[in-house]
Amino acid sequence: MSPDPRPGRGPRGPRRGPLEIAPGRPLPVGELRFATSRSGGPGGQHVNKVETRVEVRWDLTRSPALSAAERARVIARLGRRVHPDGTLRAVSQRHRTQLANRQAACERLAAWVAEALRPPRPRRPTRPPAAAGERRLAAKRRRSELKRARRGAPDE
Repeated sequence: MSPDPRPGRGPRGPRRGPLEIAPGRPLPVGELRFATSRSGGPGGQHVNKVETRVEVRWDLTRSPALSAAERARVIARLGRRVHPDGTLRAVSQRHRTQLANRQAACERLAAWVAEALRPPRPRRPTRPPAAAGERRLAAKRRRSELKRARRGAPDE
């Protein structure tokens, strides 16, 4: 098979660089632990013989790739995705090959961490429109008038 003449492509599709958890910061692949198992679903005889489902775990609490503040932010933002022992787990069984599922699981993990590390957009304070304030006051006047009408005239 001859290499693809298009630049940036390998023999099996687009060539991907290292997965980034922040601009210029790659996902530390050396710290990831992979486990494989048999994938469920249809597939005939082949599906019962091969382990294509991939589970990737990254120990956030012991990783030197994150500062203490970043670690706290990731754990807070990802909430229940983080296991009580401090690991983040992603699973993929979408593809038919273990390699593709491994890449998909890593991409999912990197996307979660990148999203958690992205600083929140600052809230821009806004004032309620004058018309809204006017409507609120008009409603209060109507309600007050209704209650005043219910009271009736005082008996003398």
